[in-house]
Amino acid sequence: MIYHIKIPGDNGDGLRRTTIGEEPKMDTFTIWIGALVLSLSSVTIYAEEVEIVDGFRTVEWTELIPQADLDALLNPPDELLDIVDGSEEDMISNQLKSQPDSAALEESIPSEQSEQARLYQSALISTRVVPEYQGQKIRIAGFVVPLTFGEGPQDVVQFFLVPYFGACIHVPPPPPNQIIYARYPKGFTLESLSQPFWLFGTLETTVVENDTATSAYSITVEKVEPYDLYNG
Repeated sequence: MIYHIKIPGDNGDGLRRTTIGEEPKMDTFTIWIGALVLSLSSVTIYAEEVEIVDGFRTVEWTELIPQADLDALLNPPDELLDIVDGSEEDMISNQLKSQPDSAALEESIPSEQSEQARLYQSALISTRVVPEYQGQKIRIAGFVVPLTFGEGPQDVVQFFLVPYFGACIHVPPPPPNQIIYARYPKGFTLESLSQPFWLFGTLETTVVENDTATSAYSITVEKVEPYDLYNG
């Protein structure tokens, strides 16, 4: 399952627009928390039945989150709802771009926060993975954040896959264990950032970092198929 998050001022083509008299823009922390809570509350976690399609196991995004991180994300502390846009706490996720060391990131979380808040913010920047997925052939749906193009201007060969539209572009990135770095030398045509896709390939628990975001997983893609927003 993927999550199509509408961002104020966005008509679905990947471009932000502002209209006179429109509602004030929500701060980045509020948008990000809303998207995360929606994604975590809209799926059946760790489904009992495993779906296999063409030899690839269908994986939900929440299955890639270690249980301790998942528990923390499902129980956000009340004090974090009052964080001001642009404050030190709001910018913690952006530190991933300059501090890939998970231990260093966790040390940057204010010590005066409650244990619940520390666990929650640690989960927001977590590079921890579910090791059982190393080397597994999986099928997962998501939205594409292009990184490298092939011969054509829309021919994507390297990209991040994320669980909801706008991640890493309009709103802060999700936790690294909710971002997959994808390699597909064959390339495919991406006509719109709002078009979701199914990826089929071999998953690896490898951290990849660039100026856009940090991912805790990577995938060698074998094939790409459009995702039907109405029928999956």
